[in-house]
Amino acid sequence: MWTKEELDRYHRQMILPQVGPEGQEKLKRASVAVVGAGGLGVPVLQYLVAAGVGRVGIVEMDRVELSNLHRQVLYATEDVGKHKALAAKERLLALNPLVRVEAHPVRLTSENALEILKDYDLVVDASDNFPTRYLVNDACVLLGKPLVFGAIYQFDGQLAVFHHPTETGEMGPCYRCLFPKPPPPGTVPSCAEAGVFGVLPGVVGALMASEALKLLLGLGKPLAGYLLLFDALEGSFRKLRIQRNPACPVCGDHPTQKELIDYEAFCGL
Repeated sequence: MWTKEELDRYHRQMILPQVGPEGQEKLKRASVAVVGAGGLGVPVLQYLVAAGVGRVGIVEMDRVELSNLHRQVLYATEDVGKHKALAAKERLLALNPLVRVEAHPVRLTSENALEILKDYDLVVDASDNFPTRYLVNDACVLLGKPLVFGAIYQFDGQLAVFHHPTETGEMGPCYRCLFPKPPPPGTVPSCAEAGVFGVLPGVVGALMASEALKLLLGLGKPLAGYLLLFDALEGSFRKLRIQRNPACPVCGDHPTQKELIDYEAFCGL
């Protein structure tokens, strides 16, 4: 039974024939864990909460810094110094008090990742470092959960859906099928070192939220088996087909890695 507030809030979405009351009910019953509440995580969180996803988890250990605010537009100057997960929860509930927002102000590790992520339907990787990306991927494969992935660098963005059936019905690749090994320490600068175009995470993060909502609603063609590349300077997109690696140690035909490991040593953190 829908309340008047729910009907008013979600009206423009529910009148879409592809969504309707049934689709909105799917969102209301759904749960999504978003790993990272920075540049990419902020628009993902805002759109999922605004759309009425019933339970949204925020996994983020960092605090808000003044240098975040040119792109992480969920936060205000008064939030500087606060835990991002807690500040995000407060502002997201102000946006939509009808949903449940759970804050996990901790670093995701091999010891806690499965426990934190296991009760969510879908995971969105909005992190900004390689150890977390590999850890989240491995956890999703072990838990049997789809993963929406995004990454940004200066003026360029990447987007994909991992560990989800492709349009042919076969299981799609995981992150490690595309990037088998973490890069050597020091070879890929962080956003703090290389800089980032302020609106770029907004574009990529909105696309990530779109993929997450499509998966929850069962709409359209998810980016499973594809890598979407965005060039902000050219205003262009490229869609590349990627394939599952049968020899992948995590999702392959004969997986050899059956438990989580921490990647900090491999990535120089």
